[in-house]
Amino acid sequence: MKIAAEKALILSLCFLLGVVFAAAQSRRNVKTSEEGGTILSLTVSRSDGKTEPIRLENLHLYENAVEQKIKNLSYDASPARIVLLVDNSQTIQPSIEQLQAAVKEFAYEIFEGDEIFVVAYDEKPEIIQEWTDDAKKIEASLATFRKQGNPHLFDALNAAANEVLLPLMPGTRKTAVVLISDGLDRGSKTNFENILAELQNQNITLYALQIPDRTGGAYRRNQPKAPAVIAQLTEGTGGRVFDFEESQVAAKTICDELRKNRYLLSYQPTNISTYDARRVFLVADEGISVRTKAVHPPNVK
Repeated sequence: MKIAAEKALILSLCFLLGVVFAAAQSRRNVKTSEEGGTILSLTVSRSDGKTEPIRLENLHLYENAVEQKIKNLSYDASPARIVLLVDNSQTIQPSIEQLQAAVKEFAYEIFEGDEIFVVAYDEKPEIIQEWTDDAKKIEASLATFRKQGNPHLFDALNAAANEVLLPLMPGTRKTAVVLISDGLDRGSKTNFENILAELQNQNITLYALQIPDRTGGAYRRNQPKAPAVIAQLTEGTGGRVFDFEESQVAAKTICDELRKNRYLLSYQPTNISTYDARRVFLVADEGISVRTKAVHPPNVK
């Protein structure tokens, strides 16, 4: 009954989206793609206690309100590259020691082959530690943390995406940013919509250790409120939010998830506009949870 209700809800949402997209598709090049196909990075896990492998038959995929046939689903065993992006601004609530302790948790949880890059930001992003898997080296580098200036969060995310992670691509598939912040941006030249789109286009998953909002929910001109920034960045890229106070649990969960629960799904888009941004709905059988980013680039190359 539960899975039937979920499928009914998804089909209803797909119908509503179909009405919106129908007009656009009638004026655009709508066809069955005859090239390569599309690959999605997913986070898939079981909550039913079963041990059998998750198969493509367990998932149902809709793109822009049109159901698609899944060609392949495979476990992704590749190593992860994780950027720890830490708010180092003057008014952030935790102490320097608490911020350092949160980063240390990740240094001791990564798997063999994974590497970490640490960036702290205020009005400019600062490299604290370049790519390494050496926990002692990471721990020693954190002595340079400080608290000063305003948080230019969106500029720091842009730097992490384009200057740290982009050079690894296309060879590295599994990239993530772990943001330690309350979501406040004060002064960035990069706007929120652009950085969210950039993370989505580059297939970077954003996780967050959310610090209590220092603004008390204050209205932010031309951008979401601080907690909404965290929510939209994580949901939009297929990540998750954890409380800052639970950094040990967060580090273990994120590192485990990247190593054990990442899958690659491939399909050939059919009856889809090649120029529209692609909104993907994934439905899993009961007892299975699945996440991916909310929006994908158009199919046109």
